[in-house]
Amino acid sequence: MSDMERLHRIKYMIQQRKCVPREDFLSELEISPATFKRDLEYLRSRMQASIVYDRFMGGYKFENSSSIERIEMPGLWFSEKEATALVLMQHLLSSLDQGGLIGPHIEPLTAIIDGILGQSEATAKELRKRIKVIGMGSRKNSIENFSEIGAALLKRNRLEITYHSRGKDENTAREISPQRLIYYRENWYLDAYCHLRNGLRSFSVDGIQSAVLTNKKAQEVSEKECQEHFAQSYGIFSGKATQRAKLRFTPEHAKWVSGEHWHGQQVGSFDKDGYYNLEFDYNQDPELVMDILKHGSGVEVIGPASLKTRVKAELTKALGLY
Repeated sequence: MSDMERLHRIKYMIQQRKCVPREDFLSELEISPATFKRDLEYLRSRMQASIVYDRFMGGYKFENSSSIERIEMPGLWFSEKEATALVLMQHLLSSLDQGGLIGPHIEPLTAIIDGILGQSEATAKELRKRIKVIGMGSRKNSIENFSEIGAALLKRNRLEITYHSRGKDENTAREISPQRLIYYRENWYLDAYCHLRNGLRSFSVDGIQSAVLTNKKAQEVSEKECQEHFAQSYGIFSGKATQRAKLRFTPEHAKWVSGEHWHGQQVGSFDKDGYYNLEFDYNQDPELVMDILKHGSGVEVIGPASLKTRVKAELTKALGLY
């Protein structure tokens, strides 16, 4: 860690925790008492940081605790456009996470970004106020295991989890090798190699009841193999494609669907009457059936026959409710 990075870390630790014991600085920054004393003196004398020691609280804090300390730190400089982009990125990421999994972990970035922007704080707050991201279909999640999952991904170690399958309504104990974390349709999923099933699986993060980081190295799966398994077919839960869907949308619905991304290797074309024909590969059909039904009479399933049967069955059940 460079000297300047260490100074930034000291500042942000105090900003986020309000009061930090000396031992926390020494252990987390892995520095000696002499180095910490030298850094503290530099911040006070060169950066005009009003850092004081509070004997009652047993740690270092900013003298003016009613507001976040503004210190001009060298090393990070942004143009107006870059600063605006930084605010937008942080706000959009927070807004997209309706389930509350990653929000608490990136919340400290708000204070850091405002600290970097300095006088532009009013602009940052105005931007956040003017941008709204409305998420739909997100499930209520727990953040209890999110840190463990993140640590396993970064350290490339295995996880021991208890997983609840909503479809089967059962819990299973599994050892998994995490590969990547996916944010899909307002919810979080973990792609991993499951040592119980001896294959790649996708786990909804809110279905992970408990997670324990182990010392075992994760079994690595190439990006190509992950892509072939998870991205060839339609939806997030499917494996390698086994069937090809063929859909025909009315001219009214075609105006919208032709601009939508349904599948990475989809093939779409208009016919002479303005209908839009869409084709792509898939494996499992529950998610696909739900998306087809959203278009009602605006879509016709051309094939395969099994997909047509499933859609008809769902429509029959729906009509039977009335």
